[in-house]
Amino acid sequence: MPLRCGQVLPNRLMKSALSEALADGHGPGVRLERLYRRWGTGGYGLVITGNVMVDRDYLGEPGNVVIEDDRDLDGLARWAKAAQDGGSPIWVQLNHPGRQANPLVTRRRPVAPSAIAPRIPGMVTPRALTEAEIEDIIDRFATAATIAEAAGFNGVQIHGAHGYLVSQFLSPLANQRTDRWGGDPERRRRFMLEIVRRIRTRVTPSFAVGIKLNSADFQRGGFTEAESRSVLENLSGEGVDLIEISGGSYESPAMMGRGRIRAASTRAREAYFLEYAQTVRETATDVPLAVTGGFRSRAAMAEAIGSGACDVVGLGRPTCLTTDAAAGVLAERNDRLPAGTISFSRRGPLSRIGNFRVLDGALDLQWHTDQLQRLGDGADPDPARPWWKTLVTMLRRNGIDAFRRKRS
Repeated sequence: MPLRCGQVLPNRLMKSALSEALADGHGPGVRLERLYRRWGTGGYGLVITGNVMVDRDYLGEPGNVVIEDDRDLDGLARWAKAAQDGGSPIWVQLNHPGRQANPLVTRRRPVAPSAIAPRIPGMVTPRALTEAEIEDIIDRFATAATIAEAAGFNGVQIHGAHGYLVSQFLSPLANQRTDRWGGDPERRRRFMLEIVRRIRTRVTPSFAVGIKLNSADFQRGGFTEAESRSVLENLSGEGVDLIEISGGSYESPAMMGRGRIRAASTRAREAYFLEYAQTVRETATDVPLAVTGGFRSRAAMAEAIGSGACDVVGLGRPTCLTTDAAAGVLAERNDRLPAGTISFSRRGPLSRIGNFRVLDGALDLQWHTDQLQRLGDGADPDPARPWWKTLVTMLRRNGIDAFRRKRS
C-alpha cells in the first residue's frame, strides 16, 4: 500500500504499538531486539514500537525507551534492523505521558496542559506547562524523530490518543487553558499540529510521519467524535502518511473493549472504532486510515478492508500470543486470533471493591506486558498465565499505589 512519503507497505496488516517495558536503562537492548525479530518475521506490513518517551524525566512506566539525543544510536539501529531483517518496516511511536506519568519512575511532578489530575489510582495532580515548556516538548518530538531516522527506522508515529499529553491538549476536560494552546477546539489542537509540522521540517520527505488519534475519549464533556473529525480534516493537509484510529484513555479504556463502547453491534463487529472510521472517510480521503481495537477474526479484517472503511487493520494484544499473526491471517492458517482477557471484577468478592473494578484495565494491560517480557527473555507466550501472577507483577512494578485512588 503506497504512502504519501513514497514508502510502500507490503500489506495491510499492522502490528500496533504495545508498551514493552523492556528498555535497558533508557535505551533498547537485546530483549527488545529479540522481541522485534519475532514480530519482524511475523508477516506484518508495518510494525510500530511501543511508547518511546521524548523526556527521561517523565516516563509512562518503568522500562520505557527514551530518545532525547543520539547517545543510544547504535542500540536504536540494532532495534530497527531486528524488525527490518524479517521484511517489516518499523516506525517508532513517540510519546510524552503528561499527567499520566508514572509516579515511581518520574523524577519530577507531572506536567499537563492544566493542573487537573486524571481519575487514575496513584496519580498526582500535575502542574500546568508554561509556554516555553510547551515549545520545548514540541522540539523534543522533532529531535526524537530525527534520531529515529538516523538510526534507520522507516518512520515515526505521534501518540495522540489514550490520555497521554497530546490527547490531553485535545481534551476540554484536561485542557482548560485560555492562551493560544487552549480555550476552543482550534487552539486545543495547535500543540498536535505544531508537533507534526516541526517533525516534517526536520526529517527527509521519504521518512514516514503518522499519528494515533482518538475517535473520542468516551468521557462526558471530553474530546468528542465531532472534534476528532475536525482534527482529521486539519491533519489531511499536513503531510501525514497514516492516521491510526483508536479511542478512550486509562480512565475509560475503550481501546481495550472496556469503558463506554457504544453498542452491542460494535462489539459483535469486533472493530470498536470502525463505525467512526467509516464516517470520516470523506474527511481524510488523501490519508490512509488504520483502525485498531477488537479485531480477532480473519473475516472481520477482510470485511473492514474490503468495505473501504479502513486501509490498514491494526493488531495489538493478539500479537502478544501469536507473534506471526499477520502471516497466519494472510496465509489463511488463522481464522481467529486468541487474545487473553482477565479481570479483577470477575473474582467473586473482589468484584464488590471499587478500586479493584477500576484496575481491570491495568491488570489486563499488565498480563499482556508479561507476555512481551517472556518473549523478550526468549521464552514463548503463556496463554494460561494465571491472573494472580500478573497481580504480583503489577505490585512489584507499581507498589501499593496500584490500589490507591489518588496518590497524596
